[in-house]
Amino acid sequence: MNIKKTYLSLLLVVCSAFAYAQDGIPTYSDYFSDNLYLLHPAMAGAAEYTKLRITARQQWFDQDEAPNIQTLSFNTRIGDRSGIGAIVFTDRNGYHSQTGGYLTYAHHIRFSRSEADLNQLSFGISAGLIQSKLDETNFDPNDFDPIIAGIIQSSSYFNLNAGMSYNFLNFSGHFTVKNLLFQNRNLFTDELESNNQRSYNLSSAYFINTQYGLWAYEPSFLFQWRERTGEQSIDINFKVYREMDFARLWAGISYRRSFDGAEYLDGTEIKDQNLQYITPVLGINWKKFLFSYTYTYQSGSVRFENGGFHQITLGYNFFQGKITRWSQDMRYNGMLRPRGR
Repeated sequence: MNIKKTYLSLLLVVCSAFAYAQDGIPTYSDYFSDNLYLLHPAMAGAAEYTKLRITARQQWFDQDEAPNIQTLSFNTRIGDRSGIGAIVFTDRNGYHSQTGGYLTYAHHIRFSRSEADLNQLSFGISAGLIQSKLDETNFDPNDFDPIIAGIIQSSSYFNLNAGMSYNFLNFSGHFTVKNLLFQNRNLFTDELESNNQRSYNLSSAYFINTQYGLWAYEPSFLFQWRERTGEQSIDINFKVYREMDFARLWAGISYRRSFDGAEYLDGTEIKDQNLQYITPVLGINWKKFLFSYTYTYQSGSVRFENGGFHQITLGYNFFQGKITRWSQDMRYNGMLRPRGR
């Protein structure tokens, strides 16, 4: 690999990580493990029970200061029409880090008389406070730069996410606007960072159960668009569920492709490459517990190394009735609905 290709590899990875880090909680594959609330505030309390989810994501275990993120989320139903939720997270990437939290309120309007013929429209809004840090204390003091102060720079800012969700029988659709307010983090000079971190997420899923209810399938997608830069990407997902006597097993795969590419020099030939991620997932629902593992691999010729992202999700569902067959208790995107509630 020549030196120009190495520099471009570094540029692609850094720019990609930085672009998504400005969203507050970066949009990775967390939502793919029955954790849509991380992505869409309207899903707070959308189920009839309380959800607790913990995620941990790590890249390049053999590297110091490698990108990693941890989240803790909780959401529950309040009465017939309201839901509340909370999220805390920490996101680190080298000398940069973000720590923050969100509080959410959602309003649910059910048009159906029962859960068997679910027809629900939901609106949600999250208020978040995020602190960004840049640790310059370990920078080389011999490399003088007037911008580098050699201290830990810190800046806090407030922002809002808002969206809506619609669930009808086995179909679900969601739309969310992240970072509604224009905010300056003031972590860098004004020339290097825009105050517009607004982005838009559109996703949908359809649940397909078989005649005898032992197998089920769920195709879905997620489209993301950033207002300031015009960056676009799409996730194409597919999950398979298997009902067992002791638990519910599921597996899936997600393919993310950015619509924005970059040129690089491979020897004497100029080539073009788009950012692409492939993410398989394995999961199990046992009683009221959930466990899933995902591995994200970046494809293409231009990348740091062959290692990818590892992610584990742990969950617990409070006040959930007994898990029964799909035709009775599954309605949309991994939301297990107890029968006879």
